[in-house]
Amino acid sequence: MKIACLQFAPQVGDVDNNLNRADSILNKAKAADLENLDLLVLPELAFSGYNFRSLQHIAPYLEPPGSGISSLWARTTALKYDCSVIVGYPEKVDVSVKWPASPEYYNSALVVNGDGDTIANYRKSFLYYTDETWALEGKDGFFRGEIPRVGDVAMGICMDLNPYKFEAEWDAFEFGYHALDSEANVVILTMAWTTEQDPRIFSRRPQDPDLETLVYWVQRLEPLIREDREGEVIVVFCNRCGSEDEITYAGTSAVLGILQGEVYVYGVLGRGVKDLLVVDTDNLPPSKGGGILGNGRGGYRGRTRRRVFKSSP
Repeated sequence: MKIACLQFAPQVGDVDNNLNRADSILNKAKAADLENLDLLVLPELAFSGYNFRSLQHIAPYLEPPGSGISSLWARTTALKYDCSVIVGYPEKVDVSVKWPASPEYYNSALVVNGDGDTIANYRKSFLYYTDETWALEGKDGFFRGEIPRVGDVAMGICMDLNPYKFEAEWDAFEFGYHALDSEANVVILTMAWTTEQDPRIFSRRPQDPDLETLVYWVQRLEPLIREDREGEVIVVFCNRCGSEDEITYAGTSAVLGILQGEVYVYGVLGRGVKDLLVVDTDNLPPSKGGGILGNGRGGYRGRTRRRVFKSSP
């Protein structure tokens, strides 16, 4: 399976330029990287930007599901590359059919198949405090479903990976158990995950992944790692990079494999890199997780992790 993560640095409300930023990265990619692509994943709120302060602030950029600018871009791109596309966007629901009703807005992810058809629309279940200023919690739980040429998928959006409201117990592992119970062969998280490090220090090494963040993401999937399944589970973390006002994002988009209690790294981008990460999971991964994640036994194993608590969207 050939998977691509488009890591870039959208800016709040700068939709046209954000579209151009994404297109520019795809246009610069090697033709061979885009051939036979099965899945392209973009970050959370990819074209609107993320760091909105209120419903009034985000209102001009809300989109109806399946017919907004994000949907149009996803359909066009899916048809161009004959692949499924996942893109995060701010959703505005048409409630006229059940009027009188309160407005509904969600932090959502749209899934479009290679024929340009919308096949899923997932609404973020666990809201970060920035989301709470304008969005409702999704009512249907984390996503589970099938994506053509990808398989059985469990999907969440960023904060979904954390304990609920940062109040649930660490080992509740809500999303991790969802992925396990779904029997998914692919786990996807579209993200706008931040760093709490000093931006001036954090940005000095844009080519380096943020290992603290990457380890944390893996820790939150402990149920999958402990299960020690026979078949491999592919994990896709598609994050954004750059800054918006006082917020700095962690980048570090990665594709990992979990197999028999170990984590393998197929590919990972730097914290500040604007690029397309392309991996083919039919090829052997270049390293076990320990090569990057720091396990002296040569692999990141579920039973040897340390806990690192870190806030994020």
